[in-house]
Amino acid sequence: MGLVSGADCPESDLLSQAVLTCPETKRMGRRLTDAEARYLDNSGRDDVLSGGVKMIPIHTPKGDFKVWTKRVGNNPKAKVLLLHGGPAATHEYWEACDSYLPPAGVEYVYYDQLGSAYSDQPDDPDLWEIDRFVDEVEQVRNALGLNGDNFYLVGHSWGGILAIEYALRFQQHLKGLVISNMMASVPAYNDYANQVLKPRMDPVALAEIERIEAAGEYTQPRYMELLMQHHYVDHVCRMPADAWPDPVNRSFARINYPVYLLMQGPSELGAGGKLLNWDRTRDLHRISVPTLVIGATHDTMDPHHMEMIAGRIPNGRFHLCPNGSHMAMYDDQHAYFEGLIGFINDVDRDSQQSPT
Repeated sequence: MGLVSGADCPESDLLSQAVLTCPETKRMGRRLTDAEARYLDNSGRDDVLSGGVKMIPIHTPKGDFKVWTKRVGNNPKAKVLLLHGGPAATHEYWEACDSYLPPAGVEYVYYDQLGSAYSDQPDDPDLWEIDRFVDEVEQVRNALGLNGDNFYLVGHSWGGILAIEYALRFQQHLKGLVISNMMASVPAYNDYANQVLKPRMDPVALAEIERIEAAGEYTQPRYMELLMQHHYVDHVCRMPADAWPDPVNRSFARINYPVYLLMQGPSELGAGGKLLNWDRTRDLHRISVPTLVIGATHDTMDPHHMEMIAGRIPNGRFHLCPNGSHMAMYDDQHAYFEGLIGFINDVDRDSQQSPT
């Protein structure tokens, strides 16, 4: 799975040789290894002209639209499709993958769901349903040629909900599943917020936040100011607000708020909207593919609940980021990617050892 393993690349492959001897490589003072060259070899790919970008047609009951994807790297055994959270955030906060997945030889695909960033943004409330999103992911999978020999679905936050739902309908197409920083029950998440997170907050600040919410004044600057100071820097991304990574800031700034509001609801201390009663706890045993559940000690989501998810999935395992929060791919980055890459390597090794 790593870049230092695998068979030699064909010497007759002209593009591989171009990569091996490119000026940048020469400036680095060495030739690329065969594995590195294979990872960078785009020969035969139909997205070369656009730098890995594909606009994928999506068919819905409300018409046809296009969603944006961008592939990075090549690996016939490990192709990761990244599901962002929100709902209706953007792929951008996944950009930390650029520092870790290429050295591990993992191919990955950024993806803006319908309604987000570079994808079409239709204005139709009927589109924002879980089942419709699952259908979209399946169309994206099919368009990208992902299958049970290589397809890892990684969903974070709302993307974790979407990943669970996808696995319950289409797990025959999965090689591995990753549920990152998401509980299997929104009611349980709301209980955790009310019983654990809120009591830890400064009571004066919490009282002001709750007064703003009761008045429905969610868009006033003071609301976000209080949340940032008393909640976000403790449980969303454990860094000073002025040091938050640029990909996180860009992604959050571009959230499609009408979609977010409809599905998540207006409060940032719990969830409502169309997701209010979502609960798949009793269905977790139906997921049979190898599954990694990533949690974090300081998350907005209950880490014990996330450990429970892994225990109820027959082939599940749990990875805790001890110093992280909801955006553990940033505030406990090494631990996060160590767990993710280790899981992919293990599944790949086990699949090679399994009888055909």
